[in-house]
Amino acid sequence: MLYVERDGEGRIIAMHSTPKQNASEEKTVVDEEILDFLNKTVSADSRKLLLSLSDMGIIRLLEDLIDLLIQKNVIFYTELPESAQNKIRERKRLREKVNPQTLTVDDII
Repeated sequence: MLYVERDGEGRIIAMHSTPKQNASEEKTVVDEEILDFLNKTVSADSRKLLLSLSDMGIIRLLEDLIDLLIQKNVIFYTELPESAQNKIRERKRLREKVNPQTLTVDDII
């Protein structure tokens, strides 16, 4: 969630990752006003970084979704292509080494 700061005319002048005195209005990363603000004020490299950060959240969400589908026996791990199984195993090992505590999607997004 992003918190926006507005000028006297109601235009977004800044964004913050946490609420501030002048920035308590919540917006999502895909809100049209946020996207317009970014297109006008942020470099292409910064927009790519923002997209990459969003991608990381989506990847974690997909990992959690796959885990849930497997736990609920909606899909079976062994039914996934071998390359997908390998990627899932590699990501799980890497996540355990990087952060052994449980990290939820809400911690990333």
